[in-house]
Amino acid sequence: MLEFERGFESVNKTFRIPVHIVEQLEVLAGEYNTSVNKIVIQCLEYALDNTADINHNDNKDKT
Repeated sequence: MLEFERGFESVNKTFRIPVHIVEQLEVLAGEYNTSVNKIVIQCLEYALDNTADINHNDNKDKT
């Protein structure tokens, strides 16, 4: 289940996102009764966390 963090410092940025992805994000936001912004934040955090794990494991092999 998706869980959303509240009350964090933020900054405004502009990104170009393909229409089909925005449509999927809007559906998710509707299903969970939340904003597209919160869905995007959670997706980005998930991607960064998992990318960090991959990079961390690659670096361990090189030492």
